[in-house]
Amino acid sequence: MIFPEAIQHLDEQLFILINTRMANAVFDTVLPPIRDKLFWIPLYIVIAGILVYRFKLKGLWMVLLIVANFAASDQISSAVIKPAVGRLRPCNEPSFQSEVILRIDACGGGKSFTSSHATNTFAFAVMLILLFKKRLRWITPVALLWAGSISFAQVYVGVHYPFDILAGALLGTLISIILFNIAQRWFHLIPLDAGAPSNSI
Repeated sequence: MIFPEAIQHLDEQLFILINTRMANAVFDTVLPPIRDKLFWIPLYIVIAGILVYRFKLKGLWMVLLIVANFAASDQISSAVIKPAVGRLRPCNEPSFQSEVILRIDACGGGKSFTSSHATNTFAFAVMLILLFKKRLRWITPVALLWAGSISFAQVYVGVHYPFDILAGALLGTLISIILFNIAQRWFHLIPLDAGAPSNSI
């Protein structure tokens, strides 16, 4: 699949804005490590532990739902959409790679659309929001800022176009909404009232 010329041109201009013109020392220091999947493993372990400790069996079901959500989002993005679209990463595109400032060790050989980082992080963030928005009022802005920062970093380091990120974010959000509603309505794993308003889990 070839992107329409007008969309490709706009995407390249947005990429240059983020990757080149927004360059600064703070972003250079902070953004490359936070887009590394391994960086967040301790956070995932802590969240899983809190859920199981606080909600017992229901918490275990929540963890399983989050894992299933991650697996679905990752596979749909990486194994279905990316091969079907076949878009090269900006740092691998022969006609454009000279414009790219690559801020990590390697560009990577995978395809670009959709961004699996964006799909996975937004899937995780939106699932947490759906589970706890009534109980934790701060969860929505914090989760979206977290997912947005990691996704933005993918453009800043030079491995994705902005439209890859936007599509990935929308895909992850959609998958989370579908799986949450399946768990809620078909299997009754998650109660319709995910908790009374509160400031803690």
